[in-house]
Amino acid sequence: MHQRKAAGVSSAKKENFIMSTAPTAASAVTYTIDPAHSGAGFKIRHLMVAYFRGGFSGVTGTVIFDPVNPANTKIDASIDATTLHTHDVKRDAHVKAGDFFDVEKYPTINFVSKRVVPDGKYQWKVTGDLTLRGVTKEITLDVESAPAEAKDPWGNLRSGASAETTIKRSDFGLSFNAPLETGGFMLSDEVHIHADVELIKKA
Repeated sequence: MHQRKAAGVSSAKKENFIMSTAPTAASAVTYTIDPAHSGAGFKIRHLMVAYFRGGFSGVTGTVIFDPVNPANTKIDASIDATTLHTHDVKRDAHVKAGDFFDVEKYPTINFVSKRVVPDGKYQWKVTGDLTLRGVTKEITLDVESAPAEAKDPWGNLRSGASAETTIKRSDFGLSFNAPLETGGFMLSDEVHIHADVELIKKA
């Protein structure tokens, strides 16, 4: 799994930071994910020579962010798998079908965080359970959060974050493939995942 190195923050310093800050209910802020300004995507190597990309538009959920004690931060996010798009109608239909996501049976992809630790300025390691195609596996996301909130024209306070990781699709039952005459397979097992979310602060 791809991991980004910590930007000058040692494990001991991270641990000391978390343990030395007492939980403060007032420091936790609750946000909802704005699906109109959020999305998730992936890229996978095709024919062993190049990547092609796909994405999802239906991202929803809740983020409880505690900047004082990051261990109190909680993320519960869902992706509407039926919104998958790869810029090719026939391929979209195949990827949504039983060989891959099987969206009729598994219409959502879910992520629920289990622990959050700082990994540099505005950077975090977020470990949690990813449920994809009915299979749940623990993954770790490299997350970068916005440095400050912004007020939109309607008076809402907003923040944002981006996340990335790499998984093996075979771990989640997405094992469809075909061998190539020149060696290797049509699709790589590794899939690079990224997400960008915009968050609305709850009153």
